[in-house]
Amino acid sequence: MKWFAKQKLNVKFTEVIGLIVFIPILAIYLMLFHNLKQTTITQVKEFTMEEMRQTYGEIQKTVDLCNMSTQMFLNNQNLSDFLAKLMRGDEISAEEIVNFYQNDIAMLERLVNSNPYLYRIRVYAQSDDFSEMMPILFHHQRMEELTWASTYVSGQWQMDYSDNVFGSSSGRSVEHVMALVTDIQDYELGTIGVLEVAVDMSRILPQLFETEGSSWGCFLDEQGTVYTGMKESEFSGLEQEIAKRAWTGAGEEEYCEQLTIGREQVIMGCVPVKELSGYLVRLVSVKEDLAGIDRQRNVFLLVVMGFFFLVMLLIDQVVRALLKRFYSIIGTIRQVQDGDLAVRASVEGKDEIGELGTQINKMLERIGSLIQENVDHERLMKNSEIRALQNQINAHFIYNVLESIKMMAEINEEYDISDAVTSLGRLLRYSMRWTSQNVTVRQEIQYIRDYLDLINLRYDYEITLSLKISDLIYEQKIPKMSLQPIVENAIYHGIEELAEDASIYIKALEYEDYFVLEITDSGRGMTPEQVRQLEQKIAGEIEVSGGSGNGIGLKNVQDRIRIAFGEPYGIGVVSREGCYTKVTVTIPITEREEKA
Repeated sequence: MKWFAKQKLNVKFTEVIGLIVFIPILAIYLMLFHNLKQTTITQVKEFTMEEMRQTYGEIQKTVDLCNMSTQMFLNNQNLSDFLAKLMRGDEISAEEIVNFYQNDIAMLERLVNSNPYLYRIRVYAQSDDFSEMMPILFHHQRMEELTWASTYVSGQWQMDYSDNVFGSSSGRSVEHVMALVTDIQDYELGTIGVLEVAVDMSRILPQLFETEGSSWGCFLDEQGTVYTGMKESEFSGLEQEIAKRAWTGAGEEEYCEQLTIGREQVIMGCVPVKELSGYLVRLVSVKEDLAGIDRQRNVFLLVVMGFFFLVMLLIDQVVRALLKRFYSIIGTIRQVQDGDLAVRASVEGKDEIGELGTQINKMLERIGSLIQENVDHERLMKNSEIRALQNQINAHFIYNVLESIKMMAEINEEYDISDAVTSLGRLLRYSMRWTSQNVTVRQEIQYIRDYLDLINLRYDYEITLSLKISDLIYEQKIPKMSLQPIVENAIYHGIEELAEDASIYIKALEYEDYFVLEITDSGRGMTPEQVRQLEQKIAGEIEVSGGSGNGIGLKNVQDRIRIAFGEPYGIGVVSREGCYTKVTVTIPITEREEKA
């Protein structure tokens, strides 16, 4: 710093301006390549998940096809009767066998051949004492050649086995097969056969068999078993680590994340496949992509450094011409220091000095604006204090008058009037309490009780309030006056036109991190079109203004809840014309019970 203090002014300017130029370039440089990496990773994630979603769609179609084919075989009464005869050892005539083969077996074979997604459908009888009817009906001993024969569970999928029904040396074996295996039952005989509806895994799950070294796929079942057809890849031998990472994030929703497997930077995508009780997992290496970006970054850095040194030489030549305007700006700053905020710097040119003058002018305007805002804020605070004091004085006067009316009613034994005055007093105290932003659910419910007590005085019919709320929910905080507008809407737009006894039911549903309050009225309900328009008004898609019945009350409640707690929370509407209207209010749980 001492060395810098001894330098001439032009040297100081050259060094400082050089830093001013270099630092933004460095920040842009770092941000650019950081964003480039993130964009590359995001694109790989999107492409990976899109491929996996397409594969999942094919899996769903195949599973539906296999389920449908299974039901068609199970519902074939002729097939069941034939298997039962074989089970009992009944004598079957040659004519019956020929008819069964030409009609039923041929029909089932056409069914299999008409579905290109199916690999095989085989029925294994419980007997070996008959002539096999290929490619549908086989001896029981054929099934013993399959790995799942002794462990299968009826109605479940058997994954990744070899089709060795005709032996591994027959040339007809397929290595990767998955099948839905189901017992064929008879009411009297029990299991009379086993149905195998098989598909070729390489067609249904092609990502498990790709040969590209930069990607790898597997299917992970609920027991943690990894199925993959890729025997040699960069991820070979890491199956257990991959399974462990996949289980860590596995759930009911698909996910995709960046992580390190072995020494590889990869994108892992995981899609739950509930139809097969497992997860489809895909890894895509981004090592080469990121290495390419790093090479570009190094080249760019060398170019920037060379450019920077050239700029430093040019700055030193032009800085002298800028000193005059610089001192002019310094003079402006000194005037500001003396308290003259109305002065403005002279702005000439669009170079750094001109930009400095512009920024100083903007700063002065901002300072003036902040000073004015501060003055306005102080004035508003004073006015608020005065209004609060006036409200307090008015509230005390009203409370005293209501107490006097209540006493007069009780003296005259007008207890209905006394109760109504009590409810009105509580209602006014609640609504005029200006210091509180949030209240407990219990306080809001008590306000609604008082409100309904007063409403019931107006009508010849009665509106009944029913509650189902736990103690925990009663103590939760919600914006003040957030439930009363919903109840008011239920009365004026749902119940009042019916002019008959009705009910309002408030029910609380408690979840892990939030709760839902359901306010249901037995009013006239709404049509689907009316519900849709109301939802658009609440969401702000349709502009609303003051007035009755236009949804502004519910939109205000929605806005206040989201301001208080965030976007995930708010209200929803469900209605059925002539039956009911239900408004749901979703609020986070903020108060927890203390455990002993």
